[in-house]
Amino acid sequence: MKLLAFDTSTEFLSVAVRSGTAAALAHDGPGGAHASAALIPAIMQLLARAGLRLAELDAIVFGRGPGSFTGLRTACSVAQGLAFGAGVPVLAVDTLLAVAEQARELQGAQRVVAVLDARMDEVYSAAYEHQAGRWMQRGDVRLGSPEQVVVPPGWVLAGNAFSAYGGRLPHAPACIEALPSARALLGLAPALIADGQAVAADRAAPLYVRDKVAQTTEERAAHAARLNPS
Repeated sequence: MKLLAFDTSTEFLSVAVRSGTAAALAHDGPGGAHASAALIPAIMQLLARAGLRLAELDAIVFGRGPGSFTGLRTACSVAQGLAFGAGVPVLAVDTLLAVAEQARELQGAQRVVAVLDARMDEVYSAAYEHQAGRWMQRGDVRLGSPEQVVVPPGWVLAGNAFSAYGGRLPHAPACIEALPSARALLGLAPALIADGQAVAADRAAPLYVRDKVAQTTEERAAHAARLNPS
């Protein structure tokens, strides 16, 4: 398949292109405030290197969330705009699923609790089990404190929350630093497309788990007091 994938849900920008059986071409760089300006040039450069036009793609794949509100909106709007113009479908993939896939690619993990830093003293989490070549989600996507993450016996933790919350996350046999990379999205895409999850551009949407994007002054003070008790 000919696929373009990108993710801007974290502080990193990740873009990748794959054409058939050729090795994927990838670009990784700073995200956040830089993502909206850097994403389209990175996409066009990779497509040019791969010798592909947008209209030749089988799908445009993006990380739909959960994650940074601005990053999710950026990725979705770019995917929709490019797909409308090229007449190709869009595949929106859960970022926590992409974390699980990245952990499988890095260390062969088969049972993963994926965790992403949600800021505001919280994490996003979801559990996935890899069986017969497919990922199965076990339970809902959750938003809560690090202490509320549930890790079944023998499962591993993977994500980007260890530096911020490592001492507060539950024990696991392994903790794998992993992000929802564009390469992971490429790995997930063929099975998801085969399952009929690619849609027309106007049906693609971000996944927002949190409605609130900032803390009040009182909440920030309470958080600071927890971190620095007197």
